[in-house]
Amino acid sequence: MTVVIGGILSFTSQVLGPAQKKSIELDTKQSILGAVMTLEKGDDALAIYSKRIKSMVVDIDGNLIEKNKKGNLIVAEDVNILKNYKKPADKREYPVYEYINETNPDEIEAYIFPLYGAGLWNAIYGYVALEKDLNTIKGVSFGHVQETPGLGARIDSKEIQDRYRGKTIFDENGNLVSVNMLKGEIKDPSKFGPHEVDGMSGATLTAKGLNSMVKDYLTCYDSFIKKNQHQ
Repeated sequence: MTVVIGGILSFTSQVLGPAQKKSIELDTKQSILGAVMTLEKGDDALAIYSKRIKSMVVDIDGNLIEKNKKGNLIVAEDVNILKNYKKPADKREYPVYEYINETNPDEIEAYIFPLYGAGLWNAIYGYVALEKDLNTIKGVSFGHVQETPGLGARIDSKEIQDRYRGKTIFDENGNLVSVNMLKGEIKDPSKFGPHEVDGMSGATLTAKGLNSMVKDYLTCYDSFIKKNQHQ
């Protein structure tokens, strides 16, 4: 019986494995694109990604990494953000995604950076896209594993994510300050500065985790950003 069950599980894994891998690839690329554009129903996300996204991997000093210690090519899309998150910041591999102009492949419209952190109950993650000035947020795409429905789970909603558009991550002196989600929710955009967004009622701890995630990862990309800001 054990042998039979083992055989069935092995066969099922072989059959479903490619489909699962394709589903994960699609979900990841949709999330990356979601930081810079709104995908409509019926859009071929994989085709759009292939045309509009170029990727690379850098170290914490902003230097390009092309091969790992074994001499194998490093592909940004294959970097496991969770495994990297568990490493010291200076030992991680940092994917960078360039959003390319639709008609001019030499023009970069935005840079997209992956994020990973801890919410109230479990992991939170996402992407932040910066305009070509590498200061102004073009958009964000957040997700979560187990935040509270109707409260912290709202981080994956368009309503919350749209609050980040147009915010800036550097102050007037060129210091990285990130963007901070405030405590509470008043729904009045005029009340917030260039580095602040409205909070989420009843989700203070999720907001704190979100703030830490965004600031921590932007700090890790700081060297790359400053090297490319004035090119």
